[in-house]
Amino acid sequence: MRTRTRIAAAIGVIAAASVTGIAVAAIATPATGLDTQAATEPGVMLGHGSDHLPSVTAADWVTYADHVVVVEALSEEVLAPTAEDLERGEGIIGRTVALSIEEVLWSREGAAVAAPATWEYSGLGWHFDEGDVTDTVEMALHDLPRVEVGHRYVMAIRWEKAVCDEDGEYTRAQWRGLGEGSEIPYDDDTIGNGESEGTVQDAAAFAADAEEEADQGVEELLAGQDADAIVTALNSAVPDTAAQTELAAFDAETSCV
Repeated sequence: MRTRTRIAAAIGVIAAASVTGIAVAAIATPATGLDTQAATEPGVMLGHGSDHLPSVTAADWVTYADHVVVVEALSEEVLAPTAEDLERGEGIIGRTVALSIEEVLWSREGAAVAAPATWEYSGLGWHFDEGDVTDTVEMALHDLPRVEVGHRYVMAIRWEKAVCDEDGEYTRAQWRGLGEGSEIPYDDDTIGNGESEGTVQDAAAFAADAEEEADQGVEELLAGQDADAIVTALNSAVPDTAAQTELAAFDAETSCV
């Protein structure tokens, strides 16, 4: 099992995923004050980001997601670091991961866009420093899968229209996750089993550790079960309609169309 190096730098994942913050490769810039010494040690560099939306509970999922899907990571493409990173001699090499949607477990009534058949997911890749792009350390976010080829996941996703902010910045329309709790390992049809934070975890061991967690979410409560347990939880959950109304108003205000 790979060792993990935890860093305190605030790192968010690229726009297509579930956490806000820096972008990867062409879409993002490394956080200021990144612990580059940690990057030279063996293991997986873990960063922290801010959730895009509430994502932990089944109620969060039915409030904010359009669909909950089972996906498999089929292949990945490495993205070149930016010219600015290369000039600085330190930065991030990103990835896009081709996901195949194997099953739609749940859809919000009235979802404007059907669940996709495939998804080009933007994921963290590697950190480099001292100008050497061949000597890199894998990167992941705390409590989130890195999303690696050959593994399966359950993801709660939502479609977001293109956004034009008041500064004239444009963000393309895209699928996004909700946050830390909306992407769950699902190897062998078992919740909590598989890759997370760049390492492979066992569902039973995860469930035992999760008993000590104060913030119990979908993965913690249902670890060791199959997707039917998620469907049951979602069908029993009650959405926060006030939050949905507020989010819809915000989307209408910021959308380019």
